Amino acid sequence: MSSPKVLFGFHAVGVRLKTAPQSIVEVYFESSRRDARMRQFLDRAKEAGVRLIEADALRIAKLAGSHGHQGVAARVEEIKDTRTLNELLEDLEADGVKAPLLLVLDGVTDPHNLGACLRVADGAGVHAVIAPKDHAAGINATVAKVASGAAETVPYFMVTNLARTLKELKDRGIWIIGTSGDADKHLYQVDLTGPTALVLGAEGDGMRQLTRKTCDALVSIPMQGAVESLNVSVASGVCLYEALRQRVATGAVAVGGAVGTAKI
Repeated sequence: MSSPKVLFGFHAVGVRLKTAPQSIVEVYFESSRRDARMRQFLDRAKEAGVRLIEADALRIAKLAGSHGHQGVAARVEEIKDTRTLNELLEDLEADGVKAPLLLVLDGVTDPHNLGACLRVADGAGVHAVIAPKDHAAGINATVAKVASGAAETVPYFMVTNLARTLKELKDRGIWIIGTSGDADKHLYQVDLTGPTALVLGAEGDGMRQLTRKTCDALVSIPMQGAVESLNVSVASGVCLYEALRQRVATGAVAVGGAVGTAKI
């Protein structure tokens, strides 16, 4: 997993300040913004010993490639996780994690959707997100901004052959559950407390046929209104938090430990 060379927004830059301040080359901040949030951010940056540069909104927008920078952008060094997916799973096993939870995204090419999926994956305690190299968005500054720091914390693996990777996960005892609008069972009828990889496709096209065939089971999300489908990031949230709900209910995850409270 690698990080973009530019991060922007309070959440994305703030998480890097917290997790790897030594990787930050410099932080640009909008000098005309003097509110409490900016003051708190600058205090943290100064405590971390980061180089601060005053700039106007236009300069920061050019650096970030977006006007949604909130007055903050940072040049950073890439942080690479040299582990493979197999090594990560072996590390989880060594750490006593008996039921890993994975999110597989097939065909999600929009960076805003990917960022939102990473954010909900972090919140739900997902151990890794997996996507195909040839049919997916990579991590960039937009993804990092939308992810609100989760692009820094959730391992994201882009694999050459998704179907083969899913088969390898099955060999490890991980249950592959795909989502499809025409599935016989719905999400709330399956056990998600064991080792699980939830597979979601892009809105509209859904999973590719080979991915679908590789799944152990297919489930649908019940839809009560006129809308036929959900955005993939919303669907990810529904599925992942149902898995988390089941794990909390069975004691697999302790409330007050790994589980916190979302800020709405």
